[in-house]
Amino acid sequence: MSTHLRNHRIRLAARPHGEPTGEDYQHDVVELPSPADGQVLLRTRFLSLDPYVRGRMSDAESYAAPMEIGDVIVGATVSEVVESAADGFSAGDTVLSYGGWQEYSVEAAEGLRRLDPASAPVTTALGVLGMPGFTAYAGLLAIGRPQPGETVAVAAATGPVGSAVGQIARLLGARAVGIAGGERKVERMRELGFDAALDHRAPDLGDRLADAAPDGIDVYFENVGGAVWDAVLPHLNEFARVPVCGLAASYNATALPAGPDRSGELMGAVLRKSLTLRGFIQREFAPTMFEDFLRDMTGWVASGQVHYLEDTHEGLDSAPDAFLGMLRGANLGKTIVQIS
Repeated sequence: MSTHLRNHRIRLAARPHGEPTGEDYQHDVVELPSPADGQVLLRTRFLSLDPYVRGRMSDAESYAAPMEIGDVIVGATVSEVVESAADGFSAGDTVLSYGGWQEYSVEAAEGLRRLDPASAPVTTALGVLGMPGFTAYAGLLAIGRPQPGETVAVAAATGPVGSAVGQIARLLGARAVGIAGGERKVERMRELGFDAALDHRAPDLGDRLADAAPDGIDVYFENVGGAVWDAVLPHLNEFARVPVCGLAASYNATALPAGPDRSGELMGAVLRKSLTLRGFIQREFAPTMFEDFLRDMTGWVASGQVHYLEDTHEGLDSAPDAFLGMLRGANLGKTIVQIS
């Protein structure tokens, strides 16, 4: 059956220098093989676009192996089983998979997670009930450890990670200060219940942070870096915790930022204030925390205590422009491409 299917793919044609351009992608159509024993043939319904993919387009050293030239661009997907050669999966099942930027994929069944469309919209497995939501949950609870009455600040606070961080912080009794770019995002942070919503494009961000966090910042959830980090650092309290899951401001950088070396200032603050800066990749916490996350976050979403927003684009061909827009901060919520 699968040999009659033709698969539209988007592959890495060149390593981007700065922002990805059309020349960095190659579109092609290939015929699909039948699934071997233990595999399933999947039809991609929804594709997740995430900032970490920009890092994997580069060959710089990182926590994950870079894509090779010619590889299908990586990405999590919600897919439908078309044909199964694996026990436990049947045609019509909906699964969380890792098919990447293509209309179909053949994947090992052992790496799939079955989804129940009756329990939550399946797209949430790519966002609030998936990797971004778990990144927020694990980083905040395991590293940030906010206490009632403390102040938690987070950048990119309308994205899938940052918006979850702020809402979980408030559920734990902390104040939530959100930082994002533009009035539309400021309004969204207010809708989500942040105690303070700041526009990082404002020239006086540091002064606004002082007003929003008069008692200082106890937890700063870092996923942006750059100028936002520069504004936050002076407001960190003694013993503040800084979970670091991303540095989106520098993903398209082609050189070090201009200006003097400020590493001494940073390390001086770390020493003087006894700061904890802890980088993490969510997978390290999955063995011990993922089941708790699914239970807690599913309940919070169902009860309306945690809200989410999805920024959906239509068709595989829209993925490159949607990806670039996300890297520029144009998205409001989790960026998803609906394939079929």
